Amino acid sequence: MNDPGGARVAVYIDFDNIVISRYDQVHGRGQFQRDKVRAFTRSDRSADADLEEKVRRATVDVGAVIDFASSFGTLVLTRAYADWSAPVNADYRGQLVSRAVDLVQLFPAAAYAKNGADIRLAVDAVEDMFRLPDLTHVVIVAGDSDYIALAQRCRRLGRYVVGVGVAGSTSRALAAACDELVTYDALPGITTVAAPQPPAGQTAAPPAREEPGAAAPARSSRRTKRPAAADEEADLEPEDPQEVATRLLERALRLGQEKDDVDWLHSSAVKSQMRRMDPSFSEKALGYRSFSDFVKSREAVAELDETNPVRLVRLNPALTAQ
Repeated sequence: MNDPGGARVAVYIDFDNIVISRYDQVHGRGQFQRDKVRAFTRSDRSADADLEEKVRRATVDVGAVIDFASSFGTLVLTRAYADWSAPVNADYRGQLVSRAVDLVQLFPAAAYAKNGADIRLAVDAVEDMFRLPDLTHVVIVAGDSDYIALAQRCRRLGRYVVGVGVAGSTSRALAAACDELVTYDALPGITTVAAPQPPAGQTAAPPAREEPGAAAPARSSRRTKRPAAADEEADLEPEDPQEVATRLLERALRLGQEKDDVDWLHSSAVKSQMRRMDPSFSEKALGYRSFSDFVKSREAVAELDETNPVRLVRLNPALTAQ
């Protein structure tokens, strides 16, 4: 894992691209447009319960993307490009702002809602490379072939280019233009979705598979719509900090093992990765005297080797196959 004082990373997210691609991956090609999801908002009391469940199942875990990007080094800047006045995008604003993502507003310039994110993103990325010559990595979160030229230019300027796209919606040519390309489903903590069922026949919907960052699943097929105020109160309910820290440790270990292709990682490197993913992390605030004590308390997730002067940590072997 990289020294946080070494590599410097810039992240550019074509948010419409990733949200639409994920929805179509879960529910079938072109379904985002057919379901008119762009105007959907969870806070609307009259929102269709079935559509609300479909949107929930296709929720993008932005945190997983940003955590993956942080495994390359210190995040210097992170930008997301979209029309944030669209309700489906606005629902993500809290999640993005909490991760210090700059929201770049792009209003649709045509009747078919094309917002020109690819051009604006590319212009900003090239400008940033000249403005910030110490940038070492560029992470492009989009699978559109429109970004091939940008990826090639970044590489010619000496940057390591990483692409993140949704399986089935990522251009093969873009993969060839990047130094590394990963699919959203392959990111640590993301649950692989089942193949979408054909809409014909109106058969019962398959059970939803919960993903990190998604809202709680429905208790039954007959959902009652809660008032918007109740939804907001549920969203504001804080998570158990101990559970949050456990998930953070597991994701950091998975990232380190996948990047370095080793089982055992330096304890200090794991802690540094956790701090990059969540700067507020502190084992002392959780009641532990040292990071080693914190890891020992998570034996279901991690194993600690203290036989050498350098402490080593690895993911519990029982979880490596998951």
